[in-house]
Amino acid sequence: MADSVDAGVASAVGRYVVTQERSLDRDCTTLGRHVLQQLQSFGSDAQDLSALMNRIALAGKLIARHLNRSGLVDDALGFTGATNVQGEAVKKMDIYANDVFISVFKQSGLVCRLASEEMERPYYIPENCPIGRYTLLYDPIDGSSNIDIDLNVGSIFAIRQQEGNDETGEAVDLLQAGHKQLAAGYILYGPSTVLVYSIGRGVHAFTLDPSLGEFILSHENLKIPSSGKLYSVNEGNFGQWEPAMQACVQYFRETGGYSSRYSGALVADLHRILFQGGVFLYPGTQAKPQGKLRLLYEAAPLAFLMEQAGGLASDGRQPIMDIVPEKIHARSPLVIGSSEEVRRVESLLQRGSD
Repeated sequence: MADSVDAGVASAVGRYVVTQERSLDRDCTTLGRHVLQQLQSFGSDAQDLSALMNRIALAGKLIARHLNRSGLVDDALGFTGATNVQGEAVKKMDIYANDVFISVFKQSGLVCRLASEEMERPYYIPENCPIGRYTLLYDPIDGSSNIDIDLNVGSIFAIRQQEGNDETGEAVDLLQAGHKQLAAGYILYGPSTVLVYSIGRGVHAFTLDPSLGEFILSHENLKIPSSGKLYSVNEGNFGQWEPAMQACVQYFRETGGYSSRYSGALVADLHRILFQGGVFLYPGTQAKPQGKLRLLYEAAPLAFLMEQAGGLASDGRQPIMDIVPEKIHARSPLVIGSSEEVRRVESLLQRGSD
């Protein structure tokens, strides 16, 4: 009897797998192909963006593979003993992921300059600069404190057009508002590896199929609910916030139906809110009024993505996309998510200021 039940289960599973594989074979849309379809062009600019996204995808695959083996290989976990330009302790995985992006784009012929929160100054690729017309800004590993305990982490990226020759190396053309971004997105490393991107024509998610080695379209034209019942914030900092922000979080605590979800990785928390609705908050503190998140590498790329999905992103008083940074490592508070929740936070903060 048991053998017949097991055989029946195996047969049903087999039929399901075959059905899924046939569906995948029929509807398989890769990342590079999707970019060209979005732009409805095979011109040079469209080919460039497609190639850039494929390079970002390659970096994501390499990082995902290293993360999957991190407990089994030497020098993958723990701290390096150094600090970055932000004064933060650097993890070995931070350095590995940063080097992966540099290595991948050295060979692209498209990117002249890379800027990362792990590097004090942009990294130039001289051999690319005569023809490379783009700059990649990125956070190689977001939520690196989660790595040693095997929780979700992510990468965040944005592509900008390089303007001028930038002979001084100061990257002053990067000190512009988020509207200058050509594309932005993130890669989430979790039970599956998911790449979410926008080139200003909606938000689309791709899931890495390890058997193919390709990111395959899994969710097209994502839209965040206009309101949700999740709020995500590090409540351990409650005592360091201004009273108006404390009142905002108290509102979510006391209003029926809201649940708190916070993982310590911005990408993971934002991914949940993108699909389910709600709000993510990373406010400034009394000691650090501008907060911890970098504008160019984290806040602006995710704001670009969220606005394309129908949500909002603010520093609590003005849209993130309107903020012009004074330096490439500038920071900003962040309130991002469903339009109703973001507006509610802005209203409560304004009332507290008044």
